Amino acid sequence: MRSAVFLVGVALAMPVMAQSPVPPDDDIRALLERRVNNERQGVGLVVGVVEPEGARVVSYGTLGVGDDRAVDGDTLYEIGSVNKVFTTLLLADAVERGEVRLDQPVAELLPEGVTMPERDGQEITLLDLATYRSGLPRLPDNFDPRDIDDPYADYTADDLYAFLSDHELERGIDESYEYSNLGVGLLGHVLALNAGTDYGTLLKERILDPLGMDDTMLVVPEDLSDRYAAGHDADLQPVDDWTWDVLAGAGALRSTVNDLDIFLSAVMGETETDLAPAIALATARHAEVGDGVTGMGLGWHITPLGDDEMVWHNGGTAGARAFVGFLREAGAGVAVLSNVGTPHGVDDLGAHLLDNSIPLVVPPREAEVDPAVFVGLEGDYALSPDITITVHAEDGELFAALTGQEAARLYPTSETEYFYRIVDAQIAFEVDTDGKATGLTLYQFGMEMEAPMVE
Repeated sequence: MRSAVFLVGVALAMPVMAQSPVPPDDDIRALLERRVNNERQGVGLVVGVVEPEGARVVSYGTLGVGDDRAVDGDTLYEIGSVNKVFTTLLLADAVERGEVRLDQPVAELLPEGVTMPERDGQEITLLDLATYRSGLPRLPDNFDPRDIDDPYADYTADDLYAFLSDHELERGIDESYEYSNLGVGLLGHVLALNAGTDYGTLLKERILDPLGMDDTMLVVPEDLSDRYAAGHDADLQPVDDWTWDVLAGAGALRSTVNDLDIFLSAVMGETETDLAPAIALATARHAEVGDGVTGMGLGWHITPLGDDEMVWHNGGTAGARAFVGFLREAGAGVAVLSNVGTPHGVDDLGAHLLDNSIPLVVPPREAEVDPAVFVGLEGDYALSPDITITVHAEDGELFAALTGQEAARLYPTSETEYFYRIVDAQIAFEVDTDGKATGLTLYQFGMEMEAPMVE
């Protein structure tokens, strides 16, 4: 399964730095223009800024490749895993209402006959789900999409119940952080069950309507489709939207920067809301990620920055990326939306806007290489006894596929060095004097993995 299936949500490794104010609009627009025109990391980008003085929006680009209508604060995007902080706010609100407890076992909210996995006599709680410390994996092992381009559409409650009833945890509950779409999707589902409704209705009644977020929804209606930013993959090719069933609480939402500014303003305490006690509970530190730096609220990541803290979450689908975050003491927040599913997303941009000493990612730049070179790189490379990287050339382009995955295009920075756009990974080939490859090294996740050519 290609990496775009997995919603983005990993802790940013941030050094401790002094805060700086969010830059002026012209500076932000210059960054967006560079990212779209020079770096090919976006088609339409919108930034929302929330400060004590109010909110502002900066945008650059269009609704899609071949669609020259400009994006703005009312443009609708998929926001992926940013959805998760709405689900965990539903949890905090339910706690404040006295409907559930953070330490309540999830099993108590499931239908009769469905069992939750346990380990060493310990049960998974709602807090464990909300802090990614449940021991549940990122995705269930019975997750087998009929359509890889719409992976969550056919995963139902029955599938979820079957997984939970049969699964054995591989690690202890609350033992370590493991980001989990499954866990937060399950959280949204059981909160809706407990309230006697569906997830979408619960979210609208308790969060979206009270905050006045009229342009945030699970499904974009036809009459708003002209404001929807079409998704694109990292090659800037159109991709289908994702649809959701039981795991909707993990990433089904669509929203606008104007609505996310409303949300951030409430979360930061700039606007009064009856949700304030729930927001305080959701953004308080409840657990640790385990990197020695980052903490966990309910869904929110909390990264120290000098004397301040950045509270944030990111998100992504096959064709979109999103970031929301704010500085707790400085009272500055940003939301960034993009309609391209690049591996770097907009995380670095959002963090950089909050503190300009946090560096921006500089993507590799494609070089011109004679396609005849690609022929010498074709073949199978043994990454491990069970995993092979198959490299082939087609129509003047080079592709690589890991065992069991679709082929993804490689882009050259030289005749022997290449990078992916669809994931943050690079490949360096070792070649003989005739230009025939003898092996490669895959660089990903901070690791160097050698793979000799299979004879």
